Amino acid sequence: MTAEEDNEAKESLRNIEQKYKLFQQQQFTFITALEHCRENAHDKIRPIASIGQVQSYTEHYCNNSTDQRILLMFLDICAELNKLCQHFEALHSGTPATNNLLEKCKSLVSQSNDLSSLRAKYPHDVVNHLSCDEARNHYGGVVSLIPIILDLMKAWIAHSGKLPCKALQHGAT
Repeated sequence: MTAEEDNEAKESLRNIEQKYKLFQQQQFTFITALEHCRENAHDKIRPIASIGQVQSYTEHYCNNSTDQRILLMFLDICAELNKLCQHFEALHSGTPATNNLLEKCKSLVSQSNDLSSLRAKYPHDVVNHLSCDEARNHYGGVVSLIPIILDLMKAWIAHSGKLPCKALQHGAT
């Protein structure tokens, strides 16, 4: 990875982190929007289990602009993370460590990946900010998704910076 590509990757990640900080400040609005959609969908039993489920709720069960804005913000961040995964993959062939990190990222940003058991760990306290057991059980995975992916991407960049030059050649096979 050239210095320019490295800086571009870091800049893209920083931009996503800035959007995530704004989103994080509105976590209760996000949970409330999901709650409204679950009520409208008569789907109060199962947890929010995938990005695709949030997408479906947004398209079919969201009926106010505040809810739609925050749900679209979440979906936009997920889409940008997905694009960044693809960008990272195109940068170099990688090592087992970087490829493993990238595979985890790609799996997590998949529309159908089951997020219900996902939980962010320290230092991320997004799940702890959820008010009650039901909220933690229904929304813990979806609020944990972005911080976990951001951590994996930071680790990918850190590992990629340590790769020898020959491993960084584009499309080296």
